[in-house]
Formats: sequence, C-alpha cells, structure tokens
Amino acid sequence: MLGDPVAHSLSPVLHRAGYAAVGLDWSYDAHRVPAGGLAGFLDGLDDAWRGLSLTMPLKREAFDLADRLTERARRAGGVNTVVLEDDGTRTGDNTDLPGAAAAIRERTSAPLTSAVVLGGGATATSVGLAVADLGVRTIAVAVRDESRAAETLAALRGHPSAPEVRVTSLGDEQWTSGADLGAGGSAVDVVVSTIPAAAQSPDLVARCAGIPVVFEALYDPWPTPLAADALASGRVVVSGMDLLVHQAALQFELFTGRPAPVGAMRDAGERALAARNPA
Repeated sequence: MLGDPVAHSLSPVLHRAGYAAVGLDWSYDAHRVPAGGLAGFLDGLDDAWRGLSLTMPLKREAFDLADRLTERARRAGGVNTVVLEDDGTRTGDNTDLPGAAAAIRERTSAPLTSAVVLGGGATATSVGLAVADLGVRTIAVAVRDESRAAETLAALRGHPSAPEVRVTSLGDEQWTSGADLGAGGSAVDVVVSTIPAAAQSPDLVARCAGIPVVFEALYDPWPTPLAADALASGRVVVSGMDLLVHQAALQFELFTGRPAPVGAMRDAGERALAARNPA
C-alpha cells in the first residue's frame, strides 16, 4: 500500500488475512510515498513484487505511469491498483469503482436514480461512476472549490449513460432530500460523502437527514457525524469498511489469480478497527 499518509490504512490487515486464509506466504506492507515519488518507487522494484495498492495522493499520478490501463481506470481517470505483469509491464486498474457498486448492493437493492456526492477528488469520481453504473442519472457534486472538481465532473459526464451532472456548493440547500436536482425533478436517493468527518457540520448532517442511503467513504473515525445520524434513524449506511473490503477483494484476485476469502478479510478489518476504537 502506497500513499501519504498511509500508516492508518487497514489494507495490510485485509490482504494479509486473505493470504493466510488461502495458504499463501506473501507479504503486504504500507509504504509512505509522497506526491511525485511514485515513479522512483516503481523503478526500484524487483521481480518479487506482484502488485501495488495506491491511495491519496497517488491515484492520478499512477494513471500516467501505467503501461496499460483498464477501461474502468480510464473512466475514473485514476489508478488504485497496479498489477506488475510477468513481462515487466504495469497494468493500471481501479477497483474502487466496482468495489463501491458491490458495497452498495450488499446493503440495499433499492432503485437509485439521483445522488449527491460530497467532495470532488479521486474517491468521489470512483463512487460517482459506481452509482451511475447502478442507475443514477442525476448527480450533484457538492464542493468548496469548483475548480478542484474539474476532473471529477468531466469523468462523471463522460459515463456511457450520460448522466446529468452539476456542481454546487457544500453550503447550498438546493440538494436536500426534496430538492429538484435536474430535469427529472427527482429527490436525492443516495448521498456519497468523501469529505473529512470534521467537515460534516450539524447543518450539513441535518440537510442530509431525509436521504435514504448514506455512503460514507471513511471508516476511521467511525461513525462519522453523517453515518451516526443515518444509523440512529434506521437508514441504509454503506461504510468505508464495506468499500475497503470489496475493492481489496478485487485487488487480491488480480494479484493472486484466486477467489478472495472475503469473509476472512472483512473479519480481520473489523477486528482491527474495533481495537483502534474500543467502546
């Protein structure tokens, strides 16, 4: 696992549990690699390496360093997985996108037609594309600075279903549950939060209170204000742990060529998270 910061990541816990469950004597570690450092790290790898997982701020950097890109990586404009092929080439993939879709469908089968995405970074792009894959046709991207969301907006508008995508401010009240998000006049079915817990103000939480599905991309701290409010009111919550598990399971399969032991990976992640945050 590469990124900056990266020491908090539970990805090593999940992957190691997966390898142990299938009897593989493989290692998986976290390495702090700051922005601009990925090329040098890649150049220093030998043939013992099979693949890499990437988190912020390297997902878009990795996009430009891959020899080949999967279609979902191209759509997302970012890479969270690099598979080091036997011929020495690098395949860039994005398991966040299918992982997010799987995480949502694990928690709810309800039809989804409209969404609000809080934040405009790489995770917002991947989960936004995932909800579009699941049928969302109207997406509002709520950000502090519209200029920083340009790549996310372009990726979402480029989805094959051509969803209606607009940008708004995090403080805008127009995207609350009964709001008209576009020509369809639909209320919000799902809110996707990729913003820090500290940015989830009481006002923001209150404006999301009527949205039936909350996708909280964070898993630590847990629960975030948005997740806590949704859990207390009995609404559907898709957690950052759900996303982490499903995208890691897909990475496991890409690295090993074997089906992922999802249950063992999830159990290990949940135990580690509980140990960090004792009741």
